[in-house]
Amino acid sequence: MSASTRSIAPVQVIGGGLAGSEAAWQLARRGVPVVLHEMRPVRGTEAHQTDQLAELVCSNSFRSDDAVSNAVGLLHQEMRRMESLIMRSADANQVPAGGALAVDRDGFAAAVSAAIEGEPLITLSREEIRDIRALEADNVIVATGPLTSADLAQSILALTGEAQLAFFDAIAPIVHRDSIDMDKAWFQSRYDKAGPGGSGADYINCPLDRDQYGAFIDALIAGDKTGFKEWEGTPYFDGCLPIEVMAERGRETLRHGPMKPVGLTNPHNPTVKAYAIVQLRQDNALGTLYNMVGFQTKLKHAEQVRIFRTIPGLENAEFARLGGLHRNTFLNSPRVLDPLLRLKADPRLRFAGQITGCEGYVESAAVGLMAGRMAAAERLGETFVQPPSTTAIGALLNHITGGHIETIDAGPQSFQPMNVNFGLFPPISGALVSPEGKRLKGPEKGMARKRALTERARRDLGVWLESRTSFAI
Repeated sequence: MSASTRSIAPVQVIGGGLAGSEAAWQLARRGVPVVLHEMRPVRGTEAHQTDQLAELVCSNSFRSDDAVSNAVGLLHQEMRRMESLIMRSADANQVPAGGALAVDRDGFAAAVSAAIEGEPLITLSREEIRDIRALEADNVIVATGPLTSADLAQSILALTGEAQLAFFDAIAPIVHRDSIDMDKAWFQSRYDKAGPGGSGADYINCPLDRDQYGAFIDALIAGDKTGFKEWEGTPYFDGCLPIEVMAERGRETLRHGPMKPVGLTNPHNPTVKAYAIVQLRQDNALGTLYNMVGFQTKLKHAEQVRIFRTIPGLENAEFARLGGLHRNTFLNSPRVLDPLLRLKADPRLRFAGQITGCEGYVESAAVGLMAGRMAAAERLGETFVQPPSTTAIGALLNHITGGHIETIDAGPQSFQPMNVNFGLFPPISGALVSPEGKRLKGPEKGMARKRALTERARRDLGVWLESRTSFAI
C-alpha cells in the first residue's frame, strides 16, 4: 500500500455476496482501501452452504449471454467493458449451457474469494454488523441482499422511516406494452375515473366471457405451483393472496376482486358486457411495461406463460418479469434512495445489490459495480457522472432510483424487484424499417428494435467510458 493510499480512509462494505464483492473490487481498482464485512461463518444463513464470497445459492446460470437480442446479455457485455470481477470469474468458470452463461458454482465462488483475499487494498473482516447506526464510518455500502439478518434489517428500517423492509412481497407479472393485442384490449379506467396524473384511461383492459373465465379458473387451480421453502414460514396474508389461492376459495372470488368487470365498456364490442376483466397498469415512466394488476402468483413460470396467454389480448404476450410471492428484503428505493444510491435520510450509507430492488445475480453485481464506482468518486473528491439510461446498467439504475410509478391504488409499497429488460430502456424514436425502407411488423420488428437498442447502448456506453468521471480503465 503506497503512502498516498494510506492517507485515504477506507470505505466500509457490508456483505460478501456478488454485489458487495464487486463493489469492493471496483473501489480497490481505483486505489481506495476497503473493509469488506462478511458475517459467514460467524453467523450462517438458511440458504448459504459455505463461507465463500459470492456463493451462488440458487441457479448457477447468469442467463442469456446474447448481447444483441437479450438485455441481460447486453448487461454482461457492459460489465466486462468495466472490468467486472464477477464477470471475469464467471467467464473463467463457464460450463456448457447453450446460449446461457452458466458457471461451476464452487469454482466461481473460489475465484471471487481468491481475488478479494489477494487484493492488498481489501481487508476481509469476518464479523456480523448488527446495527448500521453504530458503524462509525462516513462512506458505507450496504450489500446484504435478501437474506439480510433480522437485527441489521431492523436498524436499516429505523433509518428509512418506512413501515417495513423484510416481508413476503407480491410480484405480479409484467408485460411488454407492444406485445399486447390492442384489437382485443383497450384503455380505460373504471367509470372513466382519472386519478392523480391520470387521464381516465389509465389501464389496459382484457375481457373474458363466461366460458373463457371458467377455463381460466380451472387452469389456475390445476396449474403446477412452486412451494415455499421451510425457512420462509407462513407466507399468505389476505391483502396479498396469490390468484390461484383466491380461485380455490371460490370460482367467483376473482370476479369480485382483481378481475371485476364493473365500470368498463369494451369499445370493440360495446353491446356485450364482459364476464371478467384482466387489467394492466403502467409500471414504468416510459410506458413500455404494464403490470398485471392483482396477479401475484406461485404458479411455475412455464405455467404462467401458458395460462396467461389464454387471456384475450395476451395471446402473444412477452413477459419482462413473471409473478411470484416470496420472502424478500428490499428498500422502497425510488422513495428512500437518491440517484447515487445513497439513503436520503443518512447519505453516508449507500446501498447495492438485491436490497435495492434489482432482481438476479447479474443485476445485483451490476448495481454493486456502480455503487463501488460512486463511492470511489466520493472518496477521491470526484464528481460522478451517471451512465446513460440508454445503456443496460443505466436503465437498471434508473428503474431503482426513479423510473417506477407510485400510484394511489397500488399502495405505498408498489415498487417491486425487477430484472434488467428492454422495457426499462427509453424507446427508439421513429419507425423501424428494413434496409429496403419497408416498415417492419411482427417478429422482424421486435428483433430490429432489440438490435437498435443494443447498438445505441454500446455506442452510448463507449462515450460514457471515455469520460474521466466514469472511471474508465
